[in-house]
Amino acid sequence: MTKLTSLTIKEALDGLKKKEFTATELTEAHIKASEAAQHLNCYITETYDHARAQAKESDARYAKGEAKLLDGVPIAMKDLYCTEGIRTTAGSKILENFKPPYESTVSGNMFSDGAIMLGKANLDEFAMGSSNTTSAYGNVINPWQRKGDNKPLVPGGSSGGSAAAVAARIAMGATGTDTGGSIRQPAAFCGITGIKPTYGRCSRFGIIAFASSLDQAGPFARTVEDCALLLQSMAGYDPKDSTSVNRPVPEYFKSIGQSVKGLKVGVPKEYRVDGANPEITKLWDKGVDMMKAAGAEIVDVSLPHTKYALQTYYVIAPAECSSNLARYDGVRFGLRIDGKDLNDTYEATREAGFGKEVKRRILIGTYVLSAGYYDAYYNKARRVRKLIWQDFINAYEKCDVLLTPTAPTPAFAIGENEQDPVTMYLNDIFTVPASMAGMPGISLPVGLSADGLPLGLQLLGRPFDEETVFKAAGALEKAADFTHLPQSLQAKAA
Repeated sequence: MTKLTSLTIKEALDGLKKKEFTATELTEAHIKASEAAQHLNCYITETYDHARAQAKESDARYAKGEAKLLDGVPIAMKDLYCTEGIRTTAGSKILENFKPPYESTVSGNMFSDGAIMLGKANLDEFAMGSSNTTSAYGNVINPWQRKGDNKPLVPGGSSGGSAAAVAARIAMGATGTDTGGSIRQPAAFCGITGIKPTYGRCSRFGIIAFASSLDQAGPFARTVEDCALLLQSMAGYDPKDSTSVNRPVPEYFKSIGQSVKGLKVGVPKEYRVDGANPEITKLWDKGVDMMKAAGAEIVDVSLPHTKYALQTYYVIAPAECSSNLARYDGVRFGLRIDGKDLNDTYEATREAGFGKEVKRRILIGTYVLSAGYYDAYYNKARRVRKLIWQDFINAYEKCDVLLTPTAPTPAFAIGENEQDPVTMYLNDIFTVPASMAGMPGISLPVGLSADGLPLGLQLLGRPFDEETVFKAAGALEKAADFTHLPQSLQAKAA
């Protein structure tokens, strides 16, 4: 029998239905693998006993012939999702001992479908970062390494713990959130697949907020089909979230394997940026050829306001972060450092509880929302955002999906680029535009760099047309045939 931790979600579900193994055996295999991979620091809180109890319930349903969509599948839950009675920190010291009295809608949906939670995955503090080095609970280590170099690499961020766990085969899938690329960029860095659905497709209720008009839940997995299964469970209308859209959730996995003959794939010229890694550009050209060989029609398109997307994002996202994080004052929940008066308590609590990057973004956000600069920065950014959205709408009059790079470089070493926050922010240059426009986007691994690191491409689609995105991604995945493993797993497989 194939090693249980090497199975895809689809393979595991098939094996469970055929009674080749039990949910308990599958869960124990992943717990054992997780214990052996603790050096990667993927989890802030391990929930192994909880997982064992869930596995036992799954086995009972399989015995009765009542298995659900994800029954028995062990996953990692990003520690931004509130889990009832289980510590939820958002990667921050200020929520170090917070145990929510309620469940997020997305995690609740997945548990109702039989998913098993192995732990709460590490992340950049409050999802603010592109490297998973801002967590109050330490860096996550990417399971991949450069050839001839043992420096630990970042897994990407903010959902780095989730991506690294899936890449290291210590979870079959994972949840993430994508505000400016925090699912797609880590997926590219870790050699796995991740999708940010259309804004409003998944409920934000119970997901600790960073930037409310941008945050969107989505899954990680090792295949496009597995992501489709996870998203089907996660998605759906929720009256508790005012931005949730009341539309039926398709059976996404049925789109995979369909022919892409005649599908129009747009290639935006603005994504050919100065200073981009030549390997990324070469991979992009290779991806275009793959889609053409699969029967798709390649169309040149333009997204003229793309060049303003990153600057616009770093006005709007910090502004919303400044507003959302005002609730952490030491009064109602979370860390409290008593001062000589109320204002002193606020200051002392936030000084001790927030990390450097969170403080930086709060200050930027407070500045752009201040009376003298609201119109000059925030309102202008909102107007530019509408232009970015319109660019995508115009492009989709000519094509069905867009094909672009996911990240400008492969994964970099921990400590590199950290002295200059602007350099770190540039990691999101290819992912931010779709986030600003609320469009769905999937990243999948297509090749390796000269250093032996995974490189990803992303496919972006029309609003609420994840089915076409999955169809195109399935074709690209088949053509790329990416079967490479992180070095540590190569040694075990040998």
